[in-house]
Amino acid sequence: MILLTAFCMMLSAQERKVMNRPYIDQRTYHYGFFFGTHMQDLEFQNNGFTDEDGNQWFADVPNYDPGFSVGILGELRLHDNIALRAIPTMHFGQKVVRFQNARDNSHELLTNKSTYISVPVDLKFSAERFNNYRPYIMAGVNPMFDLTIKKQRNIKLKPFDVYLEAGIGCDFYLPFFKLIPEIKFCYGLMNVLDKKRTDLTDPTRLIYTNSLDNAHSKMIVLSLYFE
Repeated sequence: MILLTAFCMMLSAQERKVMNRPYIDQRTYHYGFFFGTHMQDLEFQNNGFTDEDGNQWFADVPNYDPGFSVGILGELRLHDNIALRAIPTMHFGQKVVRFQNARDNSHELLTNKSTYISVPVDLKFSAERFNNYRPYIMAGVNPMFDLTIKKQRNIKLKPFDVYLEAGIGCDFYLPFFKLIPEIKFCYGLMNVLDKKRTDLTDPTRLIYTNSLDNAHSKMIVLSLYFE
């Protein structure tokens, strides 16, 4: 909100210019598409479980690999400054999980590739337009399903999750279309750790699942919308 206020003050200090596409925001429905990048994360709750050999594993995500996101935008104008958005999206990416053995500091890396399909529903709260700029904030919910869950992994994640998301962006009114950069932060509400492992043929690998109580997904998404 502080950044949004500062941006509005900066815009208010500018001189008035010719407005591109001055009536585009008066339409009831808006359509567009977007592409962008994202980073996936997992927040683990480790419990310190130790097996009979004295191995105690702790999990974390040591680094973030950028993924690719693409989707379409449908927007319904509710008020001069409020809109309802639905954005069917696909996210292609991966999470790298590191299991560290507290006894000898050895570690193992697990690369978990993901293909998410999601339909976030957001409310967009826009400031007043000045010249060819209009900053906004947004918030909403995002149900998401992972199409690439695999068995026989050291940990297994559930495919479905629901995220809360919030972000900021700005509408840039160009002569022929509207360009909208946006960054949003998403936090999963559900425990996606699958503790009921019936797929493992090697029971010793249960130490990884047993060492964790829960896991929550997080994501940062940077998008460019074209409308």
